[in-house]
Amino acid sequence: MDNPSPLDRSPLERASPTDKGIDPDAIADAIAFHKTHNTPAEQVAYDFSNLDPWDESEGPYGRRLGPMPPRRGGPSGMILKDGEVIAEWGDIHRVDHTFSVAKSFLSLCAGIAFDRGLLPPLDEPVAEMIQDGGFESEHNQQITWRHLLAQTSEWEGTLFDRPDTVDRNRAVGKTDALDKATTRTLEQPGTFWEYNDVRINRLSLALLRLFGKPLPRVLADEIMTPIGATEWEWHGYYNSRVDVNGQAMECVSGGGHWGGGLWISTESLARVGMLLANGGVWNGNRILSESWIDQSTTPCNIYPGYGFLWWLNTDQTVWPAAPEASYAALGAGQNMLWIDPKDSLVVVLRWLRMHPDRSERSDNPNQAAFFERLFATS
Repeated sequence: MDNPSPLDRSPLERASPTDKGIDPDAIADAIAFHKTHNTPAEQVAYDFSNLDPWDESEGPYGRRLGPMPPRRGGPSGMILKDGEVIAEWGDIHRVDHTFSVAKSFLSLCAGIAFDRGLLPPLDEPVAEMIQDGGFESEHNQQITWRHLLAQTSEWEGTLFDRPDTVDRNRAVGKTDALDKATTRTLEQPGTFWEYNDVRINRLSLALLRLFGKPLPRVLADEIMTPIGATEWEWHGYYNSRVDVNGQAMECVSGGGHWGGGLWISTESLARVGMLLANGGVWNGNRILSESWIDQSTTPCNIYPGYGFLWWLNTDQTVWPAAPEASYAALGAGQNMLWIDPKDSLVVVLRWLRMHPDRSERSDNPNQAAFFERLFATS
């Protein structure tokens, strides 16, 4: 997509940690930890161009469906307090894959629809508005917008050559020894939480039909351009172009599971974090409603560690040293946009070593260790 030139971007203000009441030694220790806990190549390759286009772990559905950036970078990050940068490291302007961070950007798109009066009541069945064949079955007719946003939809079907069963029984966010190669029994919509990229893509398609224009353009016009976030791309699959009101449009993917997804710089992620930490206001202008942010970060009724496509720190279970009100967008790699709205603190981490079992689990001990150092007092 054609984004504004980086030259149009207003620079972010800088401040010293001491001026913001934060221990500079704690910040230095946290940054050193990140730099020495880079994501190794055996967890995520550096050269994406040489990746085997077939992932054996996905069985018969292992073929990559969308583009990947040529290479990924190394550790980079930023820390912001009260809207000012107090630390940065690595290449903060490199546009890099974020994998499932894209899911939280779908939540932002849903928020735009909510604020513009396009999104129906959240507990209304999706089938009442979206009539494209995806919600016609007796089972899928029960699915609401809330179910899709909270990942409790249990949507059943095939989208872009991927059946929902390929991600059923996925262990992300859970400590159970699950095996998605073993298909579990489908539950009633709204009664079971599961991290399922096919269903996430079904939400992306529903939002595309709701807006009637590509989601990258919606996001650019309504959020990214106004806040000066210019270093990003959002891709779909080679087979994800659909007809919307007589026009062919690409449906973007909500993760990098089969390629595509959100590619963005550390600095642009930090700008999004600033917007959310400030309750949806940028330079005195309302960009996103506080009501939507509050709803998005309210715990799901059956999984308190998750909101509307945001990971939550309910009972401080994920990041024990961090405030309970903090929340984050997380992607494999690990890639993280972390926000503490109470203290107006934002942290972006790119390529932090993943959980030892190489899953996308939210309880990554390296994330917890980073925040232990950041919030340590001398």
